[in-house]
Amino acid sequence: MDKYSVRRHVSACKKMLDDSERNAAAERVFDTVAGMAAFILADKVLMYNSLPDELSTRRFIESWAGRKKFYLPRVNGIDLEILPYDRTRMHLGAFRIEEPDGDDTVDINDIDLVIVPAVAYSRSCARVGRGKGYYDRLLSRARRQLTTIGVCYDFQLFDDFETEEHDIPVDFVVADRHGIIRRK
Repeated sequence: MDKYSVRRHVSACKKMLDDSERNAAAERVFDTVAGMAAFILADKVLMYNSLPDELSTRRFIESWAGRKKFYLPRVNGIDLEILPYDRTRMHLGAFRIEEPDGDDTVDINDIDLVIVPAVAYSRSCARVGRGKGYYDRLLSRARRQLTTIGVCYDFQLFDDFETEEHDIPVDFVVADRHGIIRRK
C-alpha cells in the first residue's frame, strides 16, 4: 500500500471515533508504555504534544511530569528543536500544536527515549508520518542508539506499506489492543 492510501484510510478511521473511544485507547496504550522497561529506565523522555486526531499525550505527560524529565519538540523551519516541558511555558506554534517556549534546547543525543508520533506503523515497525519528515530528520541526528516507541490505534497498524530510504523505523510499536510489537 502506498503512503497516500495509508494516510487516507487512517484519516477516515479517525473520524469515526468518539471521545470515549479516543480516551480509552490512549489510556490503554500509555498504560502499556508506562510498564515497558524502556520507559521505566529512561530519565529524559521526548514526547509529542498530541493533535486532536492523535492518541492524547496530555494525561500521560501530566501524570509522570514529576517523576520523569519530559521534553517536547518545537518546529524551527524544517527541523525540530527539543525543549524541556513546562506547562507554564507553552504557546500555540506550527501546525496549531502547543510548543514549549525558551532557548534551553537539548540535543537529541541527551534523550533516553523518544515517543514517536505517526499516521501509521507496520508490523516491522516502519512508520508513515504526516509527510514533512520532521522525525526522520531528528532521529537521523542521533549519534548513539536511543530507544524509540511508536504509539497508535489498532487501525493505524498495517502488515506492510511502502517506505523510502530516509524513513526511520521505531524500535517498538504499542497498538491500542495489539500490545507491544518489537522490531526484529
